[in-house]
Amino acid sequence: MPLSLVPGCLFERYQEVTPEYLRRHGVTLLLSDLDFTLAPKSVRRPDPALRAWICAMQEAGIQVIIVSNNRSGTRVTEFCADLGIPYQGHAGKPSTRGLRAAMDRAGADKAHTAMLGDKLLTDMLAANRAGVLALMVEPLGGAVTPWQKVLHALQAPFKALCRRRGHGR
Repeated sequence: MPLSLVPGCLFERYQEVTPEYLRRHGVTLLLSDLDFTLAPKSVRRPDPALRAWICAMQEAGIQVIIVSNNRSGTRVTEFCADLGIPYQGHAGKPSTRGLRAAMDRAGADKAHTAMLGDKLLTDMLAANRAGVLALMVEPLGGAVTPWQKVLHALQAPFKALCRRRGHGR
C-alpha cells in the first residue's frame, strides 16, 4: 500500500482520458471524482461533452463509477442519475474504503481499475494506496478560494515529478 502522492499520469482535462488510453492500460473500470474533475462544483447537471465522454467509455466496455467524498448526496445522486451511472458516496478518500466498495460492486480488481481525480491528498493518495492506476486532471473551474489556491500550489512539485517521469500531457 504505497503512500505516494505522485499521479501515474497527468492530464489537462478529463476528455484527454480516452477509452483507447484506458484499454492500452488494461482498464475496464474507471472510478472518478466528480467535483472539479468532471464538472465544477457549482454545476448541477452534466453537460453534453460529459455525456458524450461517458457514452464513449460505455461503448468501449469501460464502466464508470463516481467515487465522491461529497457530504451532500443530493447533487451527486442527481448528477449520476442524469448520466445513468452509479456512484459510491461518502468514500472517505484518501481511505481506500470507497474505491474498494466500488470495485466490489463492479466485480473488478485493482489491475483493471483506474481512479481519475483532481486532488493529490484525496484522489491520488487513495488510488495509489489501493494499487489502481492514478490519473490526475487539472481542476475544472480552477482554484477559487484562498485554501484551494494553497492546495494547488502544494501539488505543483508532485505534478512536476510526474511530468519529469514522462507521464504528463
